[in-house]
This record gives sequence, C-alpha cells and structure tokens, in this order.
Amino acid sequence: MSTPITRVGIVGGGQMGAGIAEVCARAGLATAVCESDARAARTARERVTVSLERAVQRGKLDRISAEHTLEHMVFTHSLDDLADRQLVIEAIVENPDAKAEVFAALDKIVDDPEAILATNTSSIPVMRLGMATRRADRVLGLHFFNPVPVLPLVEVVASLHTAPETVAVVEDFATGVLAKTVVRSQDRAGFVVNALLIPYLLAAIRMAESGFATATDLDTGMELGCAHPMGPLKLADLIGLDTVASIAQSLYDEFKEPLYAPPPLLQRMVEAGLLGRKTGRGFHTYDRG
Repeated sequence: MSTPITRVGIVGGGQMGAGIAEVCARAGLATAVCESDARAARTARERVTVSLERAVQRGKLDRISAEHTLEHMVFTHSLDDLADRQLVIEAIVENPDAKAEVFAALDKIVDDPEAILATNTSSIPVMRLGMATRRADRVLGLHFFNPVPVLPLVEVVASLHTAPETVAVVEDFATGVLAKTVVRSQDRAGFVVNALLIPYLLAAIRMAESGFATATDLDTGMELGCAHPMGPLKLADLIGLDTVASIAQSLYDEFKEPLYAPPPLLQRMVEAGLLGRKTGRGFHTYDRG
C-alpha cells in the first residue's frame, strides 16, 4: 500500500468490534463502525462511550482525548459506508458462513483494490474467508484480545494466498499506529494463543464437571498457586462460554485431538444461555449492571 492507513472500517460493534474501533479512533484514524441495524449501531456507540468514560475515571485517558476519540468515529448500519476504507476489520459472530458472506460483500463494496480486508476471528481459517473474495492476497487475520484497549497483543495470520506485502503493511499498522505487539501465526485453528489457552480452560471445566473441585477453588488455586491474574473459569466467563465452545469445536474439527473437544457441561451451559459475564451467569454469577 503506497499511502498510510488513515481510514478504517469495523464490521461489528460488539465487545470486540467496539474495542477495536476505540483503539483505532484513539490513534486518530477516521473510524467507521458498521452494525446490522440502527439500534445495534447506537448500542455500539454507547459501548465505546462507556469504555472511554471508564478510562477517564481510572485516569488512563483525559477528557479531551476521550472527546476527540468519539469525534473520529461514525456509526452506521450500511456496509456501503465502508466503500472508501483502506482497511476493514471484520469482528462479527464466530460463524464461518456469516463471516464469508461479509467478506464477499466487502469485496464488491470497498473501492480501493489495494485495500486490506482483515478478520478478527479467533478460530476460523483465514483461507476460507479470503476465498470468498477476489482479493485473497489482501486478506489476513488480525486477532485482537479482550479488552482491546488494555491488552497489547495482536496475532497476524497469513493464509497461503496472503501477500507478504499485506502482512508487512498490517504489522507496521498494528505496531506503529496502534502501538500493539505483534506475533505471527500460521493459518491453523486457534492460532498461537487459543491453541495453548483453550485446552487449559477445557481441563478446568472437566475438573468442575467431574466434581474434582469447585469453580471457586479451581480459580483460587491458579490465581494464588500459579500467580495467574484470573483463574481459568473466570477467564472462560470473561471470554464468553459460547466463544470458548466455538473455538474448542474448531480446534477439534481441525486436529481431532480429544483435549480440544468441548466438554458436555460447557455445551449444556451454552444451550442454557449461561454464557458468563455477558449474560450475568456462567461458572460464576455477575452483576450485569
């Protein structure tokens, strides 16, 4: 790409999409967030506003910077409004068909042939999404971690079709503009972090399922015994148990290793809508307010 990236689009304004949009706007980029409808777009704006206010209250951001961040953002419910973007990051639900549909649409809508299309997926093959477009060489994974404004890591994932120039441009953008630390990963389910993390979380879920120890004791053991900032079941609740199950299933489908298989308890909790922090109840109970 011959010119610096200054115009970014985010598809999806949920927890991850809003966080990605916030860090882009904080960096002074013209940031457009696209949601499914007008109500969801308003909710996405509220989500960013609350996050910025929290940062101000904690002394992590001054009031003027927070206001400037919002001034750099627009919220829409039409993908057509992303036509002039130089980089579009997809951050919708972890559903391969839904993501492929978005990429096919963006391929037709985004005008600049040099524009890069990225996915924030944590488990779906980048190749599959790239092949939904006519620019697979300009498609890659750009996987942020929750909460995006706080955690410094980004995984950059190239498919077999991704051009080296695309990887270089996105790495420079992530490190130089967003001030993130980059690790590269092959296009394998789970990439680097989740391929290591998910078996650990599933092991804790199996221990709770079998009655080996309570959720509280499992978390306390890892927090105080291994100096982990958060126990495995609290972390699973934070990620979202539906997301944990989805990543686990993707890992199992690809590698067929038993340690990746979602435990029955996890599947039942997802079916029951007990998804963790975002629903107020998972392995622990939370105040949704």
